[in-house]
Amino acid sequence: MALTEDHEAEHLRGELAIEAAGIGAFDWDLRSGELVWDDRLMEMFGYEPSSFDRSIDGFNARLHPDDLDRVTRALQLAIDNCGDFESLYRVCLPNGGTRWISARGRALCDPHGNASRLLGAAFDVTSQHETDLSVARVLEAMPAAFFSLNRRFEFTYLNAHAERLLQANRYDLLGRVIWDAFPSAVDSPFESYYRHAMTSEKNVSFEAHYPEPLNAWYEVLAWPSAEGLSVYFLDVTTRRREEERAARTAARLELLAAVADELTGTIQAEPAVARLAQLVIPILADWCVVTLVDDQAPPGSRAAIRDVSSWHHDPALRPLVESYVDVRIPALRDDAFLFQSFASGQRTMRADGATAAIQAVLHPGEAQALIGRLAPESFAVLPLRGRDRTVGLLTLFNSAERGAISSADLTTAAEVAGRAGLALDNARLYRQQRQVAEALQRSLLTAPPEPDHAEIVVRYLPAAEAAAVGGDWYDAFMQVDGSTVLVIGDVAGHDIAAAATMGQVRGLLRGIATSNDIGPAEMLTRLDSSMDLLRVNTLVTAAVARLEQDHDQRLRGVTQLRWSNAGHPPPLVLQPDASVLELSTLRADPLLGVLPGADRSESVVTLDRGATVLLYTDGLIERRDADLDKGLDRLKTALAELAHEPLQDLCDQLIERLVDGRPDDDVALVAIRLHRQDRPRPIEAGPRVLPRPIPDEAPPDD
Repeated sequence: MALTEDHEAEHLRGELAIEAAGIGAFDWDLRSGELVWDDRLMEMFGYEPSSFDRSIDGFNARLHPDDLDRVTRALQLAIDNCGDFESLYRVCLPNGGTRWISARGRALCDPHGNASRLLGAAFDVTSQHETDLSVARVLEAMPAAFFSLNRRFEFTYLNAHAERLLQANRYDLLGRVIWDAFPSAVDSPFESYYRHAMTSEKNVSFEAHYPEPLNAWYEVLAWPSAEGLSVYFLDVTTRRREEERAARTAARLELLAAVADELTGTIQAEPAVARLAQLVIPILADWCVVTLVDDQAPPGSRAAIRDVSSWHHDPALRPLVESYVDVRIPALRDDAFLFQSFASGQRTMRADGATAAIQAVLHPGEAQALIGRLAPESFAVLPLRGRDRTVGLLTLFNSAERGAISSADLTTAAEVAGRAGLALDNARLYRQQRQVAEALQRSLLTAPPEPDHAEIVVRYLPAAEAAAVGGDWYDAFMQVDGSTVLVIGDVAGHDIAAAATMGQVRGLLRGIATSNDIGPAEMLTRLDSSMDLLRVNTLVTAAVARLEQDHDQRLRGVTQLRWSNAGHPPPLVLQPDASVLELSTLRADPLLGVLPGADRSESVVTLDRGATVLLYTDGLIERRDADLDKGLDRLKTALAELAHEPLQDLCDQLIERLVDGRPDDDVALVAIRLHRQDRPRPIEAGPRVLPRPIPDEAPPDD
């Protein structure tokens, strides 16, 4: 009796609890189709006991049309799997109202594993949902997308903006696992960040790209909670594209600045243009080839074209490009795109199908196979135009992934090609000008005389890198009285005009010195006056040394050196004991062309036979990293160390030591070594050849 009362009390407490919670129960017999509801559930659905037909149709009749398919799928899934059922749906009441119901159930299976019944309960969550709806209204009004996931990464809510950005209906997504609904998110930053936020319980923010069908960039903020994950996100594709466009524009501007820096201020245009390959990639294309045209070859000749450099953005493919470049020009047919641009001076391009198009203008063989492996989808050949001719070509290639070369990239490439073409053309004109100037200059630098028992050596070395040929010159000649005159000079300027002026000044000085028996100071004074009279408007530095000897001096074995200097580096004397004497004066005379008619000083020194006199231009001692005084000290040291070398070798080694054979400026020098006159003329002095008016030297008295 006590047990019965306890059981009834327990049952009553359960009923009271269910009633207090507002829970209704259902029992669906899947074999007979009968659906049994208790009174509470019928009340929730707005049925009277007499009006409910006890079937699933009666249940479906009250479901909101937008929820019917979703709930039906959830019920069928539970039946098929003998599993649990859980759903939130709306009920349309007869009075036009709407009620939110949360239902849960479980399918019971027979011994064969087939579902026979579905039992469950439901409760009215309208008041709770109305609160949620107020929050939802805020979320729906947000100008950003929002969705929430439960701990199983299933969608539990999406606002309208999220539907638009994700291109999906919320009712198709609710309850679905995000990785199933958006498979491209798997193994992407989205999955990585979402899982990290869920496990670490820390907010995350990031930007990432989702591929097709969305093909968009998103800025995402995700924060975890006990229920799961809330995700706020914005479509930032437009902003990203603007940023990328701005970055590409900045890169193009930086490229043009780099090209200008590479090409400006150098006369070595061909190496600079060859380096363009590395500058333009990957900014303008995936890979490229730079081709130059030899201006010495016949116009339009295939032999005039040579590839000088290439570059690929992928280091692994650079050897393949180099191999292609090595063999492509001999393999090109006459109708090749490269030759078309070369002949017409116009751009040639293909926006697609580039591989097949290029293979069609290649002879069968290695080049055809290599371009197939490189597989360009598009290309553009841009001529490098000079003033009146094509001096080179720039060929850009893009893969299928990068697509056709854009109009903006082509515009920048055309600017690069234009600058490179002018640089090459300037270099060509410079080479022609330099060749003319060098020929003019060398034609004026005649061979020295061969006075008795004196050996004269001259050297001229043009600058390794300079804007043009300069006005440096040397000279050596004899006056009527038998004196030997050495001259070294430098006309201001570095061009053909400087070389021509040098020839004019040199000729004037020769005429003045050989027509008058005058010394160095008078020679320079008269030269300065002649320049002023003839309007030779330039500045000239020059040093003149005259070696003279009377009978008494010949008997004593000495020679008198008389010199004058117009602003030139001081001549040096290498004594027989290897000491070095600098021929300088207390008062410096002005350059020629500064004060015509000014008095000039003249100095005299007596030299023993065996001495060597050296005159030189500043290119021998001038260096970019040191001043002239230090250069002069280096010259003196080298001269002393080479004192016992034959004069020819001494001059060569001086140039090698001081400028390494590649001076920054032109180098000219003239040296004379005085051999002893009481011995036969040495072989190294050359044959004794005197101009006809010069009297023969008398042998010394015993």
